[in-house]
Amino acid sequence: MRFRPSRKYCLQLSRKLAQTYPQAKCELIFGSSLQLLVAVILSAQCTDKRVNMVTPALFCKYPDVESFAHASQEELEKKIRSAGFYRNKARNIRRCCQAIVERFGGQVPATMEELLTLDGVGRKTANVILGNIYETPGLVVDTHMIRLSNRLALTDKQDPHKIEIELCNLIPQPEWTLFSHLIIWHGRRTCYARKPNCPACLINTLCPSRQDLTKIQVGLKSGLPKK
Repeated sequence: MRFRPSRKYCLQLSRKLAQTYPQAKCELIFGSSLQLLVAVILSAQCTDKRVNMVTPALFCKYPDVESFAHASQEELEKKIRSAGFYRNKARNIRRCCQAIVERFGGQVPATMEELLTLDGVGRKTANVILGNIYETPGLVVDTHMIRLSNRLALTDKQDPHKIEIELCNLIPQPEWTLFSHLIIWHGRRTCYARKPNCPACLINTLCPSRQDLTKIQVGLKSGLPKK
């Protein structure tokens, strides 16, 4: 019989993960809604660590939305080249900032509907902005959330929007942002894509996909050199 997740199960996961990662938060470094928006656009197919290496000089060169809106495509590409997919990202950042100047009075919009009208902004980016800037609960479905929500049997879907809908029905709305941070931190530090570290995982007793810890321990012991 297929495991069916419940709100109680999600609450147990959340509480355990919160104990493990009490400092969990967005790991992109930013000082404003605009800086976070640009950083999230840059983070597509790129690590937060790399983005955080790129943004200090970038934000110094382009300190406000108008400077990004009027930036040269070529110059912007050079500044963000190491973040990958730099041509598309530069174009999206410029068009996004132009729209913010022209349609939103220079302010990053504060609703999902408005954010989704911006170039380079999907639901993941919008939820990051809403949850971390405007204190509007947002459930972020990135590669870590897709992988872990399947391993934890919270969903059997792969489509990010379908996963978001299912998780929003399981997790109380006030906890959407924190739950996103906790899952992402766990995916980066323990539940890796290729070799999840099940023996070190503090939610392994709740995880229906956990490795057989008994076999792992036996394997470890048998591999020890004889004294």
